[in-house]
Amino acid sequence: MVTGRSDKTFDGLNSVALVMIGVVSLFPLLYVVSMSITPYSEVIRNGGFLIIPRKLSFEAYHRILQDAALARAMAVTVFLAVAGTLINMALTTIGAYPLSRKELRGRSVFLLFIVVTMLFNGGLIPTYLVVKSFGLLNTVWAMIVPGAVATFNMLLMKSFFESLPEELFESAKIDGAGEFRILGQIVVPLSVPSMMTVGLFYMVGHWNAFFSAILYVTDRQWHPLQVVIRSMLLMSQSSEHQAEVTVPTAAMQMTAVIVASVPIIAVYPFIQKHFTKGMLLGAIKG
Repeated sequence: MVTGRSDKTFDGLNSVALVMIGVVSLFPLLYVVSMSITPYSEVIRNGGFLIIPRKLSFEAYHRILQDAALARAMAVTVFLAVAGTLINMALTTIGAYPLSRKELRGRSVFLLFIVVTMLFNGGLIPTYLVVKSFGLLNTVWAMIVPGAVATFNMLLMKSFFESLPEELFESAKIDGAGEFRILGQIVVPLSVPSMMTVGLFYMVGHWNAFFSAILYVTDRQWHPLQVVIRSMLLMSQSSEHQAEVTVPTAAMQMTAVIVASVPIIAVYPFIQKHFTKGMLLGAIKG
């Protein structure tokens, strides 16, 4: 393949642009990691901002990780992410499959009601009263059940189900397969990329659970990771001006960011292939 001078110029400019974008994207991450391991003396010496510290200190990690409340909160958050995502995916799949079948009676009416929920909701107080009436307050289920199905995710999965060849369903029905068998043995195996994409959306939402926790849960033993870390940061800020402070507030904040982010980031490489494929399929379908 012969490339002209203009093509080489374009490739060069493109490479430079990508390098600059990479540097801009990595700089905040480098800053977060650097500040989390910077001693208090280094922060004072550099006016509160530096990228490469001369000395290292892991006191901020020690303070955060030694807190027993953090381990309990991590367990609650892991349960939310795992159990909540499984419940979300089960209900979303069961709801999306019949809506993807054109022979479903009243399909357009059901879709209308579902889409309306994306535009209007009952409000904060009515939702709280419903959660309270079901006895979910101060339980881990209060952070799972109210958002068990996300309308957007269900419509996204419905669109993927509709893209499957109709011949597969016809052949399965000729062989005597019922709807549940078709869903379990044909639709779900062929929809792994889409389901992994939607599952990642749900999992990240549960991992970052904060508002629902402070709204429905007052018992500290059921507080998730984000709520506990926020409490720890508020305590560190309240003691920031005391003379015995050895860990800067910025270090505590950046350490909290890393502790809260690393576990969910570590999951992404295992589903990256399915996630990318699912997003591409959704783009082509759209």
